[in-house]
Amino acid sequence: MAKYLLIVDFQSGPDESPMSEWTDDEVAAHLNYYGRLNAELTANGELVGGEVLTGPDLAKVVRSDGVTPVITDGPFQEFKEWIAGYQIVDVDSEERALEIAGLVSAVPGRGGVPTQQPIQVRRIMDDGPSGVEEMNAYLETASNPR
Repeated sequence: MAKYLLIVDFQSGPDESPMSEWTDDEVAAHLNYYGRLNAELTANGELVGGEVLTGPDLAKVVRSDGVTPVITDGPFQEFKEWIAGYQIVDVDSEERALEIAGLVSAVPGRGGVPTQQPIQVRRIMDDGPSGVEEMNAYLETASNPR
């Protein structure tokens, strides 16, 4: 089994209409779809957790020199870059994680049409790098070699 993080942001699919323009029934169908999908994944033992996040206007950025943390508002990204929420799934294969991401992307939008919203899929590492060699290998996969 491997854990994957499915990241939902505010990028739209082909229909770029904001949810504020949807009917109440369209919003309800959208939320109900997520409810059914999460219930199914929970029943299958695949959903580890997931949350909806507040907007970045309520976020804080913390930087510290090891002594005094400095807290600022932000980040101030474009709306489409906001992370709206996430799910963590524990599945047998990457293929299953991608299949679930496809189900998330198919959440209904206006007129009941699947949003086709892009869903970022990232594997959660079993163990993070603990030495220089492991960190260098990790940085190679992150396209940021030292």
